[in-house]
Amino acid sequence: MPEQTKKKSFTVHDLPSYERPRERLLKLGPEALSAQEILALVLGSGIAGESVIITAQRLLSEFGNLSGIANASIEELSKVKGIGVAKATQLQASFELAKRLEESYLYEREGKTVRIPEDAVKLVKSRLRGKKKEHFLVLLLNTRNQLITTSEISIGSLDTSIVHPREVFKEAISASASSCIFIHNHPSGDPTPSLDDNPLGGRVL
Repeated sequence: MPEQTKKKSFTVHDLPSYERPRERLLKLGPEALSAQEILALVLGSGIAGESVIITAQRLLSEFGNLSGIANASIEELSKVKGIGVAKATQLQASFELAKRLEESYLYEREGKTVRIPEDAVKLVKSRLRGKKKEHFLVLLLNTRNQLITTSEISIGSLDTSIVHPREVFKEAISASASSCIFIHNHPSGDPTPSLDDNPLGGRVL
């Protein structure tokens, strides 16, 4: 019995030219594309017998919207039909690039000097938005309170992040920082400090 011909993976080139996201982008600009079409371009190819457009739609259906996809883990993404580890890393890299671009616009528009607590929040909010675990960050500043760099010290669980002082001070010393600001998120969305957050018994000063 002759061996069956293996079905090739469908790519955007298998679509009619007027439906191809790349051609639509070139003709109309990226703003004209739907989220599904942009995801299809990022993914590049579908699976045997299925268009990449269908794979992109499955992602949106599985996670609800772009924010859901952006906040999904590699493991969660790779469980979706048509999305293996390679495509999952492509997606995470794309969303990370968008976050860094947003941060760079913020730096250019508002500068990197931290004068009030809100300045520090602006520097990290895009990085921490939507995270499902507690992330502990440190902002390292120079003598003028200008940002040198932002370092992620640890990633904890849903409601806990354990940090050793030596890890924090190692980063500060390495960057020759004059001062530092510690920041961590609450995945619950409630910003009220816990007893462990505040050495003064949870009181907000």
